[in-house]
Amino acid sequence: MIQNQTDIRAFNILCDQSLRLLDQLNIAAFTVDLNRKITTINGAAVTLMELEGIDILGRDCLEVFCGVPCLISCLANVNKGRMKPAADDLILRENDPEPMIIRLSTPIHDKDGKMVGCLTILQDNTPLADLISRVHHEERSLKIILDNLDIGIFTVNRGGYITFFNTAAETISGYDRRQVLGNPFSMLFSRDDKSDRGMLKKAINTRQKQVNHGGSMVTPDGEPVPIRATYMPMENEQGKIVGGLATIQDLTLAQQLDQVISDRYTFHQMVGKDPKILKIFEKVAVVAGTDATVLIEGDTGTGKDMLAKVIHSASRRSKKPFIKVNCAALPDNLLESEMFGYVRGAFTGAERDKPGRFSEADGGTIFLDEIGDLPLSLQAKLLRVLEDQEFYPLGSRHTEKVDVRIISATNRGLEKLVEKNLFRNDLFYRLNVMRIELPPLKHRRADLPILIRQIMRRLTASKADCPGGISEEAMTVLLNYDYPGNVRELENVLEHALIICQSDLIETKHLPEYLYKKMSVPKGECIDCGSEVENKENSERRRLLNSLEKNHWNRGKTATALNIDRSTLWRKMKKHHLL
Repeated sequence: MIQNQTDIRAFNILCDQSLRLLDQLNIAAFTVDLNRKITTINGAAVTLMELEGIDILGRDCLEVFCGVPCLISCLANVNKGRMKPAADDLILRENDPEPMIIRLSTPIHDKDGKMVGCLTILQDNTPLADLISRVHHEERSLKIILDNLDIGIFTVNRGGYITFFNTAAETISGYDRRQVLGNPFSMLFSRDDKSDRGMLKKAINTRQKQVNHGGSMVTPDGEPVPIRATYMPMENEQGKIVGGLATIQDLTLAQQLDQVISDRYTFHQMVGKDPKILKIFEKVAVVAGTDATVLIEGDTGTGKDMLAKVIHSASRRSKKPFIKVNCAALPDNLLESEMFGYVRGAFTGAERDKPGRFSEADGGTIFLDEIGDLPLSLQAKLLRVLEDQEFYPLGSRHTEKVDVRIISATNRGLEKLVEKNLFRNDLFYRLNVMRIELPPLKHRRADLPILIRQIMRRLTASKADCPGGISEEAMTVLLNYDYPGNVRELENVLEHALIICQSDLIETKHLPEYLYKKMSVPKGECIDCGSEVENKENSERRRLLNSLEKNHWNRGKTATALNIDRSTLWRKMKKHHLL
């Protein structure tokens, strides 16, 4: 069949561009014209078919691919416009008795609908077949061994899809293996993290081991987990790369030790998906980079101390001191000397100069915790520090100038104290430049599963033998308690359970007894009432809660599992106080 030379050139250019794109995706492909001559072929196909160093272009595809019927020949007698993609064919490779390369072919038409050639994609199923063979036969014992190691291990095929995920990897990542098998390994890492994803691909492509000492995985709830990872290529018996293997170690304990030593904290220590807490995260990310005075309000145990450390660690003052002063813990007669220092002879026993906390914090941040308990006599002096960045040490006639950022916190509500004349109005407005209100835990119940997992990971990081999980009944109790002591009380409850529990699973009996007595009963879940309406409400709430827990509080997956819309799920969660 005679073709116009311009059409041929245009056809070849288009095919060449398409195949280069497929090459970047590691997809083997080639094209032929109506005379069965190979017109373009990408590097992935050359490598797959072991055709390096062979002149391929212009040759008959029947000669190159061991006599497999060409699509052009198969469709020679088919009417124009009626041609369909060919069925899968197996292609033989030289010296390979097992034909594991599948061919998928489809005709290519020009703008007038005339067939001008065909495109063939080659898919190598050898790694999959090899993996299945190993799992079902001689390497089943190896799989059992790998599954019982303390180090996390997962493997991927050449396409980057997870083929094995051991128990330790489940513990570290927070994923069940059924959630990840067959999915791209990139789901284990943040979208912004290119290092770990790139290292595994590099190990496969270069056949060289890659090590990342400071990587991180992301749990289904979006919580980052610090890891040390090693990535290695996997070869079959013929020495060909069939995928990659990754070993991962949880560095949570090492990170905790580093934080204690350096007293530096990051946004990773703050977790939550509740809309209230997400707004706080957004505000903190902006405020941290400034020198603005911050007032943190919230109930006891909501994390005011942690938030202050995060703000300091994310600021330009992070390498300077972070000094904490608990205004409620120091006696009134000592508070002034502790905060502002004193000079020799200021009072009996003052034999030498002593710098105060403000002097120690020079260049850094001072955190005034429980500032609502600061005596009125000291509030005027603090106001001057805020306005002029200077103060008089006790007994001194000369001012001392400092450069400090002030972060204050209270659980009493300064506005109410101002109304009662217990706190200076002008000082309140100077402290209230940027106010952050931390919600109590009972108002962010959706974050409870995330917080429980994070606290459990932290508490068990230094223990070799500890419970591996929490029973469904115990989790129900934990999720339905009000926690008047907030996150601090939740930590105490879980630590109590870990001490009492001597088995692999925390049961209800391992929790403190007072949880059952004080546990709140959400609206519509009256224990003593037995009306049909209330029983129906209770049943719906339990069904909803169980589904949310099974899907790790992912609303999209939960809505799908319950066969309802996301908006309906949201209304039901709001109705049953699960938001």
